[in-house]
Amino acid sequence: MGPVSRRSLLVATPASALASPRLSRAQGGWPQRPVRLLVPYAPGGGTDIFARTLAEGLSQVLGGTVIIENRPGANGSIGSEAVARAEPDGGLFLVDTGSHVMNAYAMSLPYQPLRDFAPVALLSRYPLLLTASGSAPFRDVAGLVAAAKAAPRSIGFGTSDAAISYAGNLFTRLARIEMVEVPYRGAAPILNDLVAGHLPTGWNSTVAAMQHLVGGRIRALGVTTTTRAALLPDVPTLSEAGVPGYDFAGWYAMVGPSALPAPVAARMHEAVVRAMEIPRVRERLAAIGADLGVLGPEALRAFLREDDGRWAQASRDGLITRVQ
Repeated sequence: MGPVSRRSLLVATPASALASPRLSRAQGGWPQRPVRLLVPYAPGGGTDIFARTLAEGLSQVLGGTVIIENRPGANGSIGSEAVARAEPDGGLFLVDTGSHVMNAYAMSLPYQPLRDFAPVALLSRYPLLLTASGSAPFRDVAGLVAAAKAAPRSIGFGTSDAAISYAGNLFTRLARIEMVEVPYRGAAPILNDLVAGHLPTGWNSTVAAMQHLVGGRIRALGVTTTTRAALLPDVPTLSEAGVPGYDFAGWYAMVGPSALPAPVAARMHEAVVRAMEIPRVRERLAAIGADLGVLGPEALRAFLREDDGRWAQASRDGLITRVQ
């Protein structure tokens, strides 16, 4: 499978600063300057959409500017390394997906995902979607599988990070078909090519895909979890659609540099919880399929260790292909 290169984008956009009750700055005076949330993927994807919505709420809670900085490339590792090497002063945080942990088993990294970051908050868990272009000749999973079996390696599927790559390759393995993976630098370029008819299928989060599904520009063929998504009750699970045993979910989390002071991590977690309680923020995130069950620093630490164990086993089982 040969990767298809995509141009990188670098965008830094200030989030809205809204007036409202603010988090007290009594302990340590944090933050004294704008806070940056680094998204290691291109603008317009699910992580970016989620982070920008969260940033609006955080600006309101913290009483200052919260800036989104996109730094895509190398499956999210370029942006992640920037945070790992940053000053641990509470000025820069990483908002990443499950690929943050999985990357250690998929590629060589200049940092260690657990050791070199301080956990702050698990932000959301969500199902992934197998989506198809509106111009694709198949309208369901059975049709896709039949087409792939009739012409092996003739149908491409877009992926944007290690976790989504795993989701796509797990599908081909369980469905016993051969497709061609087309790596992108973010979900937005995948969706653009799906809408334009340049790409037949792609894997996306509900967060990224909802606006295009509502507009009818792409189709959802199946969700990756064992239960249907609340926002898409008519879309079957992949297991229901004929791929028994399929079960996978994505997540978003916030981490900082490893030496981030524990009080700052705790206060950012508190700010996240308060931001997600703001009705407008909560409604917008719920409308794009985000699960708003936030975990704090210690619970996230345990969650990441468990996730690391899962990927270590998947690597031993040959379910993750390491990029040299």
